[in-house]
Amino acid sequence: MPANELERLKTLSDLDLDYSGLNDNLKSLSVLAAKIAGTDISMVNLIDSLTQWTIANHGLEIDQMDREDSVCQYTIVERDEFEVKDLSADIRFKDKFYVTDNPGLRYYYGVPLKANNGSHLGALCVLDTQTRQLTPEKVEMLKIIADEIVNRLNALRMLENLRTQVSEVNENQRRVAHDIRGPLGGIIGLARIISEQGEENTMDEVLEFINLIQKSGHSILELADEILSIDSRPKSQIAALGSDEFNQLALKEKLIKLYAPQAVNKKITFEIFTHADTQAIPFSKNKLLQIIGNIISNAMKFTPAGGKVTVNLGLEVVPQAHNTLKIQVTDTGVGISAEKIQQILEGKGETTNGTSGEQGYGFGLALVKHLIDGLKGTLQITSELGNGTTFIVSLPQTASRNKSM
Repeated sequence: MPANELERLKTLSDLDLDYSGLNDNLKSLSVLAAKIAGTDISMVNLIDSLTQWTIANHGLEIDQMDREDSVCQYTIVERDEFEVKDLSADIRFKDKFYVTDNPGLRYYYGVPLKANNGSHLGALCVLDTQTRQLTPEKVEMLKIIADEIVNRLNALRMLENLRTQVSEVNENQRRVAHDIRGPLGGIIGLARIISEQGEENTMDEVLEFINLIQKSGHSILELADEILSIDSRPKSQIAALGSDEFNQLALKEKLIKLYAPQAVNKKITFEIFTHADTQAIPFSKNKLLQIIGNIISNAMKFTPAGGKVTVNLGLEVVPQAHNTLKIQVTDTGVGISAEKIQQILEGKGETTNGTSGEQGYGFGLALVKHLIDGLKGTLQITSELGNGTTFIVSLPQTASRNKSM
């Protein structure tokens, strides 16, 4: 495990990536790596606290595997590279499924994906079913590709931020144009009536027109004050989701795609429930996949085969106030001691083995606490040893996401 593991996980979470949506942007680099190395297979892997996520690949269709089963877990500990000439002759890997079964891998070469602060987010690796010898020139080119992968990940995050800002500006412009059209139209119409009637207007009629104009003017001023103070009305009607938004239905679909394979692998029932009255209301997706994903992975890790992990999603909608996203993850696992719960709530990470002997990477829950604190949210944990654990996350939504559409 890297000495800076918690810092490494924080750096990965800052990218706030959707691991299932990156292949199109990185596929060409994965193919290029395989061509340069002369291998049948190449992969771009990101490694969080418990899982290796394959975000682009060539020659081997795989989306994820347990971190403890991966070869790249060793690459992120190395400074520059990690090579295994024959996986079947290495005690660490000789019994792994990708060595003993199809495709029967033998050769591995990996280069860390280095963030700007020096943290290793994952690895670019090339693999083959027969041994290879990479020249120094090929090694150097693979390192250049690894740097370009990190550059692209950073660029994708920047583009996502810009897209979010543009979306918010466009929405504000649309709403202002819509809301201001009525009062202005009223003022113009009343002014036209006064002008057309000219001297035929009595003083009482003129005063009434002026009174109506004044009301329309106040409407515009109120709108301006509302915009300047950030609109905080609840969303009661829903428009299409923005690029920075989920609703409960979209989040449920994403979590099933990402974590159902882990449940199947461990023979655990995995269910997600939404609330019908609020399931279509948008909320911020900022850091959500990192927060919920780490909790779900941890729950599955400590739930034995035949057990169950349940996720309940909900949104508390409060008129004229902030909405609050509620996430509850409940498992039927081995439970957590009061001492361990206190460590988690203090943001401390410790290693503990799971129910099937999985290596523990307790830094994942420390990261969860860090991310929740950064979003001004709260984390509650209740557990009984031998009878499962429940995590409850509450995340306040910004006023701009509570407005009516």
